[in-house]
Parts: sequence; structure tokens; C-alpha cells
Amino acid sequence: MTATAGTRTRTPSAGVATTRSGHLRSRRRRNRVTTIVRFVIALVVCVVMAFPFYWMVVVSLSPKDDLFSTVFKLWPSRLTFDNFTALFATYDISTWFGNSLVITAFVTVLGVVVNLLAGYAFAKLRFLGRGAIFFAALATLVLPVQVTMVAQFRLVSDLGFYGTYWAVILPSAATATGVFLARQFILGIPDELLEAAKLDGAGSFRLFRSIVLPLCRPLIAVLVVLIAMATWNDFAWPLIALKQDFLFTLPIGLLFLQGQTTPDFTQIMALSLIAILPMIALFLATQRYFVQGIARSGIR
Repeated sequence: MTATAGTRTRTPSAGVATTRSGHLRSRRRRNRVTTIVRFVIALVVCVVMAFPFYWMVVVSLSPKDDLFSTVFKLWPSRLTFDNFTALFATYDISTWFGNSLVITAFVTVLGVVVNLLAGYAFAKLRFLGRGAIFFAALATLVLPVQVTMVAQFRLVSDLGFYGTYWAVILPSAATATGVFLARQFILGIPDELLEAAKLDGAGSFRLFRSIVLPLCRPLIAVLVVLIAMATWNDFAWPLIALKQDFLFTLPIGLLFLQGQTTPDFTQIMALSLIAILPMIALFLATQRYFVQGIARSGIR
């Protein structure tokens, strides 16, 4: 049977195009649904993780009567800063904060320098036993902190550092995690750059200072955040190493507040908020470099 001139025939190519278009629409629909589901899951996770912080802010800004109310409130009945005022008037918060700031600053600077130098040595220098020493350092990651505390205490005590800032600062000068991150990051720096500088007469330290260090900004951001947060939040070792009240850090101060006969939970929440805000500010300031450093340090 022949088709008339006015009748259009449906060619196979048109059918294939229609089928392909249907598949594309179906795929876009599935992608939209997947995106919505992921967004909802991410939103729920964010709410669950952020709610403790939100509740800490609410309690610290609420009057004490709200804690004993039978009605659950997601917002203070009256915003007040009396908890912060009473906290600073009753306890030496400024000294605790200053101690945490000084110790964290010294440990962070010293830790970044030592970890970068160690990572550079393990990544680019050739010496006897390099691999064995590196894996021995990594093996310390499986040891609980409590295992080394006795030996660490005897060491700082024999050196005469017990009861001083240095008892907390020096043992934290280098960590296996920091050395590992530094080595993995510096391994990604092309050897050709270093070889070209060696031809111009540059030594190992000159190579590190002039070539390696300027390329390590993301790594430095990662080390600063990790070391600063670990030191700022450290509780067990400063509690052992700092024997005098005027050397206490904020985590020890929190324990001191909780150990009172009648602990004031609004003041405890206020001090917790004071302790958290500096680390939030530090992370926000270094977030861009932090993400780049983690991505380029071999952590997946």
C-alpha cells in the first residue's frame, strides 16, 4: 500500500528521538527527586547537629527561672546577659581564657613548624631508616593517650616543667597525624621544582623556605585548625600537668564549675559558649584553605 502525498509517515529516526527525549525527561525527574531527598537528609542532619549548640545559646541567655519551668521553651522568656556577668564576677574567667589562648598559640605555632619540617624530611629527603621511622611514628596513633601519660608525666617532671605552661606545650609540639598530613601534602609538590633550585645551589633549608613553604598554605590552614582545636579542647593532660589554679584552662574551669555544691547550669552553658566561639571563628576564617588542604593531603 502506498502513502498519499498529503499523509506524513513516521520514520524510525523520529521514533528513536522521541524515545530518547522520554528517557532524558525521566532522568531529569529522577535527578530532581534525588536532589530533593539529599537536601532533606542534609537539612535533617544539620538540624540534629546544630540543635545542641542552639540549646546552649538559649540556656546561656535565659534567666535561671526558665530551667525550672515545666513548659519546654525553644526561646528564652527574656533575653539576659546576667549569666555572663555573674560568671565573670564569681570566677577568674579572663585568666582561664588567657591561659587557653597562650597555650594554644604556642602549641599551634610550634606544632605547625615541627610538623612541616618533619613532613618535608620524610617526603623529600633521603636518609637511612626513613620509612621505618615514619611507620613507627604512625604506629603511635593506635596507642590510647592514657598509655603514654605516665611516661610523659615523668619526663616533664624530670625536666622541671611540671606545673608550668611548658609541661603542656612541649609534649604537643609534634603529632603523628600532623606529620602524616604534612608528608602526604609535600609529596604532591613536583620534584622538578626542587631539582631546578638545587642546580642553582640551594640547600635543603633554602628549598623548604623558598619553594615548599609558599606552596603549603592549605596544609598550614589544616594544621592550624586541627592543632588549635585539639589543644584548646584538651582536658586530661592540662588537668595533670597544671597544678595551680591560676594556670587552669577553660576545659578545667568547666569541670570546676560542674563540681560546685550547687552547679549553676546557666553559667556552665555561658562558659561553654565562650569556649566554643573562638574555634568557630578560627574555622570560618580558614575554611577555604582547610578544605583544599584536606583534599590534597591524601585524606578521603
